[in-house]
Amino acid sequence: MSHITDAAGLDLARFLKPGDHIVIGQACGEPATLVEALIAQGAGIGDLRAFIATSFSGLFTPESADSFTLSSMGAIGALRSMTKAGKLSVIPCHVGQIGPMIEAGIIGCDVAFVQVSPADDDGNHSFGLTHDHVQAMVAKARVVIAEVNDSVPYTFGEAMLPASKIDCAVHVSRIPSQVMPTTASETDEAIAKIIANYVEDGSVLQVGVGAIPDAVMRLSRDRKDLGVHSGMIGDGYVDLVEAGVMTNARKPFDTGIGIAGALIGSKRLFDHAHKNKAIRMCSAAITHEESVLVRIPKLVTINSAVEIDLTGQVNAEASGSAYMGGTGGQVDYVRAGSRSPGGHSIIALSATAKGGSLSKIVPTLNGPVTTARAEVDVIVTEFGAAELKGQSLAERTLRLTAIAHPDFREQLDKAAFEIRQRGF
Repeated sequence: MSHITDAAGLDLARFLKPGDHIVIGQACGEPATLVEALIAQGAGIGDLRAFIATSFSGLFTPESADSFTLSSMGAIGALRSMTKAGKLSVIPCHVGQIGPMIEAGIIGCDVAFVQVSPADDDGNHSFGLTHDHVQAMVAKARVVIAEVNDSVPYTFGEAMLPASKIDCAVHVSRIPSQVMPTTASETDEAIAKIIANYVEDGSVLQVGVGAIPDAVMRLSRDRKDLGVHSGMIGDGYVDLVEAGVMTNARKPFDTGIGIAGALIGSKRLFDHAHKNKAIRMCSAAITHEESVLVRIPKLVTINSAVEIDLTGQVNAEASGSAYMGGTGGQVDYVRAGSRSPGGHSIIALSATAKGGSLSKIVPTLNGPVTTARAEVDVIVTEFGAAELKGQSLAERTLRLTAIAHPDFREQLDKAAFEIRQRGF
């Protein structure tokens, strides 16, 4: 029988040992009450190490990290301040690798912190807002501590969490971390309009969260029978469902059902997902698995970048000494969209940064290669789309220069001269 308590009665020392590795549910599925307890009590236990893939709660700060050591797949969400302070260990990996690495013990998981919905009549809890690698966490952990939150929607997925598998259930009532829709700038709107040209009737979308994905969805309301198979979905999904556009009707499998690994948005999205059989929450073994993605025609994937070089190499992680993003699921979806019959893989970014003083299309990357140039399909800025798949390196320099900000085109053209002369 699990130990049942409320937030005030939670004593982590009853369950954790010095040196334990903790894996924490991510994004809107982050169990905030458990994280607060870890921050307050961790130092008293000693030598604790925690992994969280992304965080939007703002609870992790350079000061709170004194209670434990934190690692992540990147500086995504509210974790960027941690990298600036040198308090976050970054593990470069794809989303789809996290579950298998937990299973193999490469990412240690002695303790699983999960956020779940209240139990159903059979005593099973839904994993609620994230399903990506939580099954792997629960299966591997010596101790499972579940934040049972009556504000978490009951969602349908591959698996549920039986009450019998929970070692400590902490009952709370609080709105989960929300990621509110972002107002699109003029530049965001211009980029979204170009991307929307690649979305056709029956397209299946993979999108992230943010102003550009939301704008693309808003601009796709005149399409018919769109679908979704994505690592995450946000409030823009609800808009298209309510408009009768997002039906998932033309998908060759999971017909009529939107597939997602995480719900990242506001309470509006959470309410929409509650007991909604038209949404299925799945692990990364389904949302990011190549053998699944290759079966989806007209898959349009939309991802972002920090910068792109003149041959099409994509950096979505860092700029110089500033770590700003992560590998995430980009590579899986870039490859899938590019190979999908009738589909496209799109990398979207504004042409400049820092008030227009820096070009994001550069001769040489200032950070790591997240996505190889051999995988890249379409690059979009507010100045147009560069279709790179199947194009020579010399031709790529021409196409990418053409969508750079006009202030930098002459400079980029000079940098590309040697590539065009050599042909490589």
